[in-house]
Amino acid sequence: MGVLNVTPDSFSDGGRWASTDAAIAHGVELARQGADIVDVGGESTRPGAERVPVPAELGRVLPVVSELAARGIRVSIDTMNSETAKAAVDAGAQIVNDVSGGLADPAMAPLIAERGVHYVVMHWRGHSDHMNDLATYEDAAHDVRDELLRRVDALEAQGVGAERIIIDPGLGFAKNADHNWDVLHHLREFEAVGLPVLVAASRKRFLGELMPQGASIQDRDLPTAVITALAARDGAWGVRVHDVVSTRIALDVVRSWEKGTAEEARHEKMDR
Repeated sequence: MGVLNVTPDSFSDGGRWASTDAAIAHGVELARQGADIVDVGGESTRPGAERVPVPAELGRVLPVVSELAARGIRVSIDTMNSETAKAAVDAGAQIVNDVSGGLADPAMAPLIAERGVHYVVMHWRGHSDHMNDLATYEDAAHDVRDELLRRVDALEAQGVGAERIIIDPGLGFAKNADHNWDVLHHLREFEAVGLPVLVAASRKRFLGELMPQGASIQDRDLPTAVITALAARDGAWGVRVHDVVSTRIALDVVRSWEKGTAEEARHEKMDR
């Protein structure tokens, strides 16, 4: 899932793709580089970010979603607003990626149930302007998993089919670095839920803490690629990334590794 932020203030690439033409061109490039899905968002969810009015969000994302979908590119819409989600789905988006998991807008779940699109449900405790104050856990991985499962149950009770739900542990959202690493360490426990899992670690602050002083945000693409490989090994459904090229390479390495291991196992069986 390639990230396409049509925003002036996203933490990694805010302003680079703020114009419609630049955003469309970048979305096409992400698909050419190997993104299976282009995730279009018009509201930054970086820590401290303020909300964007729905008309402004619609103005940013709708022309981009419409054009990319018309070109046969699979598009997801990154939004917490049901009005934006509805318009984007009408314009051709096939997935709604909601960082609030339906908590920010009570009209979202009924919309998803009605339209039957795939729905990314992220672990979320509150909006960006105060989410860091909510980063308190007894056991981060266990607590996040349980809260996600309760959210899934609530959505199913509102008519959202389980076969349409993708879960996202919400790295960086109301979580400090230790919480994020604990979630990743226990990723297979999220896989065991039986729902597809999306991992969205790309360029986030906790990766920057591993880098030398003075490293750029783009330098975080290397640890992001490593997380991609490990997440793929652990069975993740998808990864949401800014740098599609390094991600594709990481996934090719995993496939080759697994193929070699499988062939070696077959040879050992034949030798016996």
